[in-house]
Amino acid sequence: MQFLKSSLFDVTLLDPFTYFAGLGLILLVALAASYFPARRAVRIDPIKAIQVE
Repeated sequence: MQFLKSSLFDVTLLDPFTYFAGLGLILLVALAASYFPARRAVRIDPIKAIQVE
């Protein structure tokens, strides 16, 4: 914990920029994690996806 305190300069407990930057990073990662599988799923033909071999 002391390492984090020493590496985060000028960050207070209620720093709004830090919260918004963290939130933005989490949203960006979540969007990227859902975009690429969704793009791949759109390319699959629905009839072939539900066919039983």
